[in-house]
Amino acid sequence: MKKLVSSVLAASMVLSLAACGSSASSAAESTAASSDAASTAATAEAGEGSGAYTGTPIKIGGIGPITGAAAVYGQAVKNAEELAVKEINAANGSDVFEWKFEDDEHDAEKSVNAYNTLKDWGLQVLAGPVTTTPSLAVAAETANDNIFMMTPSASAVDVIAAGDNVFQICFTDPNQGVASADYIADNQLGTKVGIIYDSSDAYSRGVHDKFQAEAAEKGLEIVADEAFTSDNKSDLSTQVAKCQEAGADLVFLPIYYQEASQILIGANKTGYEPTFFGCDGMDGILAIEGFDTSLAEGLMLLTPFAADAKDEKTQAFVTAYEEAYGDTPNQFAADAYDVVYAIYQAVLAGNINGDMDASDICEALKTQFGSMTFDGLTGEGMTWDASGAVSKAPKAVVIKDGAYTAM
Repeated sequence: MKKLVSSVLAASMVLSLAACGSSASSAAESTAASSDAASTAATAEAGEGSGAYTGTPIKIGGIGPITGAAAVYGQAVKNAEELAVKEINAANGSDVFEWKFEDDEHDAEKSVNAYNTLKDWGLQVLAGPVTTTPSLAVAAETANDNIFMMTPSASAVDVIAAGDNVFQICFTDPNQGVASADYIADNQLGTKVGIIYDSSDAYSRGVHDKFQAEAAEKGLEIVADEAFTSDNKSDLSTQVAKCQEAGADLVFLPIYYQEASQILIGANKTGYEPTFFGCDGMDGILAIEGFDTSLAEGLMLLTPFAADAKDEKTQAFVTAYEEAYGDTPNQFAADAYDVVYAIYQAVLAGNINGDMDASDICEALKTQFGSMTFDGLTGEGMTWDASGAVSKAPKAVVIKDGAYTAM
């Protein structure tokens, strides 16, 4: 069995990290009781009561891959946004949000098309997109239109650099790269490091570049630095072989879970057993159809969310999500859920309503997010700086007996 390790941060390293279509009415009716429980807990946390919002519902849209290679991420975000909107509307006694979600297949052009579809619908606030490359394209469009955008999981710094209307609720790529190198060095996890990354992907490249720079500062010896692209990722055996030939006893994988699964399978076939060390893009590896999940046993993830945490808020969310969708929520679901609830808190605090035009709503939300503190599933005391980056502390999970378990 391979030993798999990821960018889990020691407490001393994570006191503060600056970060990382259908109608909502389609949610299963069987979720009502648990949704109400989750809604009550979340609403009470924000200090709000039933009927706090009056006025025209705000049109909030989501974009993400619900088909294609990154569908595990997009489907989780879609489900969680739907659940949050349903809860909020039910707890309020009248609709706060009208919601619509569009598929982008993890493709930048299709994501812009999805954004334009939502604009035709009357979009006022965007909760998305999900992945980095589409978010980079859509962020530029929202900046031109002055529509508020908060992505649950696109972690590149360039996403929020598009405009002061763009915010993140996830950790940034630089933080993941730096923290990963620090953790490997501080815990002496490997003496010779190999890297396999996707040079065509903004997320993977961003984490890789910062990891490489920090590794040099920490005195880590990088003996293999192997790239692939979206056009040649069907066979990664060459990259695995080069790490093996170089004698890498630790392989850093700042990539998404599907490519990572190929690498684990390939290494297993050749008997190569380094320590594998991944980032949050690994989340989803247990859901790959046909993948032998025993190869992921012991895999740790830097994550803002652990589904088996015992606090009341997490358990209410997990119960409602599992009953509605028949699956355990991952960190992407939790981040998306927090996006909707954070926007809701800002809406109430700023007396924002759907009778305002999208640009005025954007200005009001920017003001609120620049000053408010939010307690959510993925962190307590979350704040945002002027760039739109969030500050919150991560948690860690480990894959144990085929499931994510809190560290």
